[in-house]
Amino acid sequence: MVVFAAMLVVPLVYAAYLSLFREQLVGGRSFVGLANYARALGDSAFGEGVLRVSLFLVIQVPIMLGLALLFALALDSGRLYAQRFVRLSIFLPYAVPSVVATLMWGYLYGPDFGPFTQIAEGLSLPAPPFLSSGWMLGSLMNILTWEFIGYNMIIMFAALRAVPADLYEAARMDGAGELRIAWSIKIPAIRSAILLTVIFSVIGSYQLFNEPNLLQTLAPNVIDSAYTPNLYAYNLAFTSQDLNYAAAVAFLLAAGIAVVSYVVQLTSQRRARS
Repeated sequence: MVVFAAMLVVPLVYAAYLSLFREQLVGGRSFVGLANYARALGDSAFGEGVLRVSLFLVIQVPIMLGLALLFALALDSGRLYAQRFVRLSIFLPYAVPSVVATLMWGYLYGPDFGPFTQIAEGLSLPAPPFLSSGWMLGSLMNILTWEFIGYNMIIMFAALRAVPADLYEAARMDGAGELRIAWSIKIPAIRSAILLTVIFSVIGSYQLFNEPNLLQTLAPNVIDSAYTPNLYAYNLAFTSQDLNYAAAVAFLLAAGIAVVSYVVQLTSQRRARS
């Protein structure tokens, strides 16, 4: 409890305190109440970052979780050869630190030295502009999907292993095939695990930081200081030295994450009841 309070509660309280003030060259620190929050709500850079990660969430999360569920169902079927090797291969990218993974993909995306560019040049084709403004969000989606499919797959696979096998046997006796069993029994049985991965993915999407921060050095004209809300708050605090406004931005982002997570959970519960 002491560690929890010192490392989480106290910093949060202090950040909330900072968000209510403003540092000025003349007059020093002054109390401004909710003015920083009002400023953030009208900040176009912050708004564009939120819309960008919202688009990222809507596209990337269904693809990632869909693939994770597919792999979990395939592993649970017991019909894959070298099942342990396949499971480890899918999970292994999650064990790679995000910084290392981003550096690796940054090398692969490189327009001058990347292998994709070299292959395209060898085939007399234009190099794919992975780091261009039109492709950057998709490139980030690819990195995050590669990183976290294995993590979400393990959660779903563990939930599948807890489903009683008697349900499958009864369904097979009634003539149900594997696809029917997966759709009507397995997926509904692990709905809570799927909801958990969705909530984690929502939180992770709005906290996107490492990947754009590292790729910024390769594409400084595409990824600016406000490309994602988390990156914006970081640059406000440690580059612009505007700690008060950064704290307000961070709290608004946290409030938005809480609202979206609650809506996802409430929607899932209503569908389960219906």
